[in-house]
Amino acid sequence: MRLRFLLFLSLIMAFVGFTQEQEQQKDTVQTEVVEVITTFNPNIADAEKIRNNPKLEFSKRTEKKELEYKIFSAPVASTFIPKSGVIKGIDVGVKERLYKNYIAAGYGNFASPYFEAFLHSSARFRNEFGVNAKYAASDSNIQDTKLNSTFSNFYLDAFYKKEDRYFDWKIGLHTERNNYNWYGLPDLDFSELTINAIEEAQQYNAVKLTGEFKFNDSYIDYANLAVSNFTDQFNSNEIRVNFNGKLDYPLYKISRVFRSNDDITLKTNFEYLSGKFENNYATAESINYAITTFVIEPSYKYTYKTITVNSSLKTTLSLDTENSSNNFFLLPNIHAKSPIYKQYVSIYGGFTSGLHTNTYQNFVEENPFLSPTLFITQTLEKSNFYIGFNGNITDAITYNLKASAKNEEDKPLFLRNNSKSEGSSSIVNGNELLGYEYGNSFSIFYDDVKTTSFFAELAYEFSKHLSFNLQANYNNFTLTNAASAWNLPSMEAAFTTKYNRYKWFATANIFYVDERTDVLYNAQFQSSFAGIQNLESFVDVNLNGGYHFNDKLSAFLKVNNLLNNQYQRFANFNVQGLQVLGGITYKFDL
Repeated sequence: MRLRFLLFLSLIMAFVGFTQEQEQQKDTVQTEVVEVITTFNPNIADAEKIRNNPKLEFSKRTEKKELEYKIFSAPVASTFIPKSGVIKGIDVGVKERLYKNYIAAGYGNFASPYFEAFLHSSARFRNEFGVNAKYAASDSNIQDTKLNSTFSNFYLDAFYKKEDRYFDWKIGLHTERNNYNWYGLPDLDFSELTINAIEEAQQYNAVKLTGEFKFNDSYIDYANLAVSNFTDQFNSNEIRVNFNGKLDYPLYKISRVFRSNDDITLKTNFEYLSGKFENNYATAESINYAITTFVIEPSYKYTYKTITVNSSLKTTLSLDTENSSNNFFLLPNIHAKSPIYKQYVSIYGGFTSGLHTNTYQNFVEENPFLSPTLFITQTLEKSNFYIGFNGNITDAITYNLKASAKNEEDKPLFLRNNSKSEGSSSIVNGNELLGYEYGNSFSIFYDDVKTTSFFAELAYEFSKHLSFNLQANYNNFTLTNAASAWNLPSMEAAFTTKYNRYKWFATANIFYVDERTDVLYNAQFQSSFAGIQNLESFVDVNLNGGYHFNDKLSAFLKVNNLLNNQYQRFANFNVQGLQVLGGITYKFDL
């Protein structure tokens, strides 16, 4: 066995050696360097593409099956029962087109023409120009008046406004011409000859130039300048110059203690008033007045939680050159408010004071039957304490209640002049009496007055088409020298309702004025008081309404003194009775 294995191993080794020798004889290739001259860049087109898509066969187990859906309904208990109805929406009304210009004209009883116009033009909101004119008159006398009782009012306003990069400015011109008559003769037996000799006409003329500047991104908020001149038919002349401005300065620039929105506001005011009357009521001596006033008022607004406080201090210097009287005042003002119960109840209160400059023009606007023989001075509001509550009763009803106590020095009161004629003659001491010297004009009586007031207001917005407003004010006067609060009512009330729906619009105003008092004289001028004349209270009902035919054309109707009450506006000056005036308004664009 061993011999066979050795023989087999020898044969194997001999075969391997023979094989290696044969390979050495055949291997005659030698190694060389092959230089590649060009490169081959294959493209996709050089590759052979598979022309046929392979087909895959799936077994029946992998085939898609169609799904079938079946709903199995079941009853569900529910208490909801749908009801058929219409879709509700918000009634926004018809959008009214706005026009920049309009003309209104009308005519009424008492021979009362009426005209009003407004013309406006603008260029891309950078430049604006406008003119507004109004004329109203009555050429028919009031019943039972012995003198002419007609009147006429005309005013014209024009302005030009321009918007610049750093500020906006506006200039304006205002002119007025008003004609009245001193028709309120006292209860004296005037002869026909005397009445025919009375020149009762008075004419007031006013011209006012204004300049307004409003600054953008500046500490100066605004600056206004106004120069006015007021004259009458008796050579009275009044000039008034007023300049005021407002500056807001951020307090955080002074100290980091303040917040970024904490500002101190500084208001300044300069006022110059100069005027003259040809004579006073007692003598032929003229009356001159000249008052210059400087006011600097810093103010600050502070908020703590729900409490807001506004406080200021007016530093006022008054120079009366005609009477050689100079005064310096420090007049504080403070106002605070805070909600008590959400939007339903809020409380507010404060203290005010100030120096007010009286002018001939302001007096005439309140009472056009003044004599041009007035003494003009300033009124000092020494103190005015007030407290009030306001808020909402419901979402549609709001209210305001206020009580105040005011102390004024040199408060002006209207007082009827005494007649210089006993009724039988128009000549006294060889001088022809002027048209206001028959007891048919008023003077100014100054007195120190303390006033306690209670004010109430209630507003109800029934809907966006109908609203109501009620106001009432009660005053209790305590005077230093006067026997009564001449021509001041203790009670005033006003009720207003407005209606506007579709093409109809209407407004109703009801005014109530309590009794007032004036003086009675025991003889012709000069004489002492004989007693007090009581002027009855009155109710005045006024209606104003109309209809819009379209966006441009409307008709209006005004009814004043609907109850035809012959009440006295001032002592011996009755008003017109029922007044009806109708007309049309046309709106357009230029």
